[in-house]
Amino acid sequence: MNIQEIINEYKRQTHVTNEFIAKEIGVTKSTVSRWCNGQIKKINPDTLKKLSDLLGLDFEQMTSIAQFTFEKPILGTVKAGYGLFAEENIEGYLAVSESEYQQGDYFLRVEGNSMIDAKIHDQDLLYVKAVNDVNTNTIAIVLIEREEVTVKRVIKKKEGLILEAANPYIESRTFTWQEVEELPVQIIGKVIYARRNF
Repeated sequence: MNIQEIINEYKRQTHVTNEFIAKEIGVTKSTVSRWCNGQIKKINPDTLKKLSDLLGLDFEQMTSIAQFTFEKPILGTVKAGYGLFAEENIEGYLAVSESEYQQGDYFLRVEGNSMIDAKIHDQDLLYVKAVNDVNTNTIAIVLIEREEVTVKRVIKKKEGLILEAANPYIESRTFTWQEVEELPVQIIGKVIYARRNF
């Protein structure tokens, strides 16, 4: 049996819905639907462990059936510049190594060249760890006024926060600590690395 058949048989025997399974293991209902119709054949190990617990099946057995790969989602686009609205549409998944899987949470696609001197180019994929703060001089994903997402080097000064571009033709932006609080300006991720999208 494959994962699709196992889940559908579980649903048949227990009369549970995709929504129930999704809630129990922390995925979306559409993800469960795609498992059930065979669109997704590989499941990441953390989710597979939760699924095996729910189904009452041995994890080792499930891993051999699933033939999982370590993957992380690509969540929309981040502007290497300013002015692009935040989007969280999953474009797909990228394979990562087992050690990389533990280091980060998702990929974002870059638009623009404001970070080109930091070797972050237009259409690169940034591997990001979800955090709400970073040390000064760290390249981070920043959400401005809950709408605009940008990637910049974060510089913390006594007078405020600087979002510094790595391109001499792009101006950095400075926010007072009051503006950081009121707008707000929120750090939402730390860039682990950039992957060139050939």
